[in-house]
Amino acid sequence: MPPTIGALFLAGVLAAVHVSAGRLRFLQTVPRSRWLSLCGGISVAYVFVHLLPEITDHQSRIVETTDPTNVVLEATHERSLFIAALVGFALFYGLEQAARRSSRGVARRATAGVRTRPDASVFWLHIGSFAAYNALIGYFLLHREEAGLANLLLYGTAMGLHFVVNDYGLREHHRDVYDRLGRWVLAGAILAGTLVGFLVGLPELVLSLLLAFLSGGVILNVIKEELPEDRESRFWAFGAGLAGYTAVLLVI
Repeated sequence: MPPTIGALFLAGVLAAVHVSAGRLRFLQTVPRSRWLSLCGGISVAYVFVHLLPEITDHQSRIVETTDPTNVVLEATHERSLFIAALVGFALFYGLEQAARRSSRGVARRATAGVRTRPDASVFWLHIGSFAAYNALIGYFLLHREEAGLANLLLYGTAMGLHFVVNDYGLREHHRDVYDRLGRWVLAGAILAGTLVGFLVGLPELVLSLLLAFLSGGVILNVIKEELPEDRESRFWAFGAGLAGYTAVLLVI
């Protein structure tokens, strides 16, 4: 299968995850479904074993081939991509906190007998940010450093399972409006990002910064779903996904 055809096929599969994941009722349980924890472990393994070493290689090339032109660039020159990863981590943490505050506010008003609706601005901020995130993932179906069908499938599998985790969290925050609208926006964003990947090639420095930003976001979006005490997450399932996919990545 040619890489471009494979990328298009995977883009469709990834979009279908958001459209259909809500029908997987066995994921919506407490204690947390072992399948969600398994998916999270696989996603984190891909970031730490595959993406972070790739980012390190990019950082080395940036240091060797570019010279800082101002005080800010000089201060961040040798760590710019890791700062981008940190920004991705922090941004999605902030979005999660905003969504949780909005959800708690709706729950308090409902308990007090006040009819209310979720904050539309928080919904659109959350969904808009994840749409950009999904578009990046779609874009990198065509612009990963390591080409080949095997690497494409490894990336697609890790991101597809990551979308299952994200979909669960977003549906929990936004409920009906997510099913009615949000999931379609996120599915379309993946396809849009892949289309942009066919039409636009970005400079290596920009690609590297975006990849690092994406890696930080993936780490946060998995960990935020696993850590809260009320999730009662399955560490053994998370660890199995982590160890199993690490072994796959090291062998292939």
